[in-house]
Amino acid sequence: MNYNAVTDDLSTNNEVVFEHLFKKHFRELHAYGFSLLKDWDVAEEIVQGMFLKLWERNEAVQIRTSIKSYLYKSVYHDSLNYLRGQKVQLKYQTTTAYSMKNHTDDAAGKLTMSELEQHLQQALSKLPEKCRAIFHLSRFEELKYQEIASQLEISIKTVETHMGKALRILRKEMKEFLPIIALMLLNMFRS
Repeated sequence: MNYNAVTDDLSTNNEVVFEHLFKKHFRELHAYGFSLLKDWDVAEEIVQGMFLKLWERNEAVQIRTSIKSYLYKSVYHDSLNYLRGQKVQLKYQTTTAYSMKNHTDDAAGKLTMSELEQHLQQALSKLPEKCRAIFHLSRFEELKYQEIASQLEISIKTVETHMGKALRILRKEMKEFLPIIALMLLNMFRS
């Protein structure tokens, strides 16, 4: 495949070229992401997110190397950004958990399970209908992407795209509750 033509075709939203790139490079990029992150699901999200960004920003993308090098470099940088974010988040959660442990008498600071469920339901309601349905099938009914695709008569790629979008929205909506969720889970496992 002529990679100069590929970058030209990407800038004009050529779906066939994009799909070919996705199918050709997804597995190897996923394996590369896994080697960096040591987490299968996160590596999958990183690679899917990278392809989504490539599709969404196709006119602005300037690829000066081979497309394969560009894809690997993108996964590498997205993985490093994820790891940096996790490090900051862990530090914040540790500080918050310590602070909460020292202020357990503060009744106003406690979040009950029903309140947490209410916030989750509100966050889920902000998802587009298709994303919400796919997220529900994946996370609550524990169906695999292939099963969801078959049930909804859509492609696996569409399921992956909707799950990526749903997870990004939920992560954004629930980010302030992550330390509380972590603390609650920690206390549940200590009991």
